[in-house]
Amino acid sequence: MTPTRRGALALLAAGLPAPAPAPPVPVRVVSYNIHAGAGADGVFDLDRQAAALRALRADVIGLQEVDVRWGARSRWLDMARELGGRLGMRASFAPIYRIGGREFGVAVLSGFRVLGTANHRITRLSTQDPGPGRPRPAPAPALAPGFGEVVLRVRDVPLRVFVTHLDHRADPSVRTAQVAETRRIMRRAPGPKILLGDFNAPPSAPELAPLWRELTDADPGGFTYPAREPVERIDFVAVSAGVRVHAAAVAGTLASDHRPVVADLRLER
Repeated sequence: MTPTRRGALALLAAGLPAPAPAPPVPVRVVSYNIHAGAGADGVFDLDRQAAALRALRADVIGLQEVDVRWGARSRWLDMARELGGRLGMRASFAPIYRIGGREFGVAVLSGFRVLGTANHRITRLSTQDPGPGRPRPAPAPALAPGFGEVVLRVRDVPLRVFVTHLDHRADPSVRTAQVAETRRIMRRAPGPKILLGDFNAPPSAPELAPLWRELTDADPGGFTYPAREPVERIDFVAVSAGVRVHAAAVAGTLASDHRPVVADLRLER
């Protein structure tokens, strides 16, 4: 029996009313594939993306396709830190690829206190060039990093935020393995959890079906890709037990080649 329940029973035994349950904690989250800073027009413009995110007034943002000193396409910037600084949020970056000093991956931006971070390994089929003078191995599925986890203190509630970018190929076999590994990793994590990401598959895809056994899709009622004239939803906010979806929507910005999903959630105490 929890201390809270013991206290409530003691009050009832004394003839006093039990205290009202604590109200849920509201939190607004966003999932956004930022296309390494380029908009639907193909032009790199980090100010435009920062403005689009600022307008959403999110508490927690999960980003995919984040460059950290990756190359000229993103002006060699640390995009996670740059966006975090412009939004006044803490940035936690989880690289998928690290080649020399160049990194590419996913990130979580948050205005809440960060209690811990992890970069989990899931199956990937990499085609990255290892660099000049190094032989490129034939691509084969292998465990690689880039499934980020950030533990936050949201007011007085601990919250685990996971951010992912699943395989983009038409063949779903790699995504199937990634979903199985995602479920195993998330099941080991206690407490309320949120999964943010570009899944590269629609909600009805068979390879995503196992996710919905434990998570609830915050359906925004619209498509997310491609941004200019979207025809499919491949970007997600999904929540575990202990988290309720109050509302969700797709934001109509063209600051990336995807549109962001924004969800208002309620964390149970």
